[in-house]
Amino acid sequence: MGRTKQLLPLVDRPAIEYCISSISASGIQDIVIVLRPGNRELLEAVIGFPLRVAFNEDPESEMADSVRTGLLKIRPSATGILICLSDHPMVTDETLKNLIKLHGECPDKILIPVYKGKKGHPTLVPASAAGEMFSGLTLRQLIHLLPDRVNFMEVSDEGVILDMDTMDDYRVILEKIRTRQRHLECQ
Repeated sequence: MGRTKQLLPLVDRPAIEYCISSISASGIQDIVIVLRPGNRELLEAVIGFPLRVAFNEDPESEMADSVRTGLLKIRPSATGILICLSDHPMVTDETLKNLIKLHGECPDKILIPVYKGKKGHPTLVPASAAGEMFSGLTLRQLIHLLPDRVNFMEVSDEGVILDMDTMDDYRVILEKIRTRQRHLECQ
């Protein structure tokens, strides 16, 4: 998009704050955010939140490399890793809570939310599968190689499939957030 999309304003605050707020509201206490070094604005935007920062030093790396960087900061007691993407700011804390609940029931399964038949994010990966990610596999490859360990969870949260890859995507999300806020104000 030619700019730091995590800092794009979504009505009252930057997109990254929507993501972190949903994660915090879901009860997750061990939050690790992966940033590229040198992005002071983004670092300043997350400084006041209860999280730890990991830096992916390679500007040419893939998303899987950022996931691996973040995994190094996860507490050893974690049973699962919820991989949240900061360009999916509308994922609700309720969806995250439901993923966490299902993880408690199926702790060895990779959990993927699905909205109206379309797979979305975030993905919850059991800590027991983290080793495969360190062996160089991407999340997509891991899911392909271990189909018997994947559970799809139908959700009513459109946010799992709404990402901000283009300015048009951003405008759609911005309008949906405005509509959601107007709806909440009317209740």
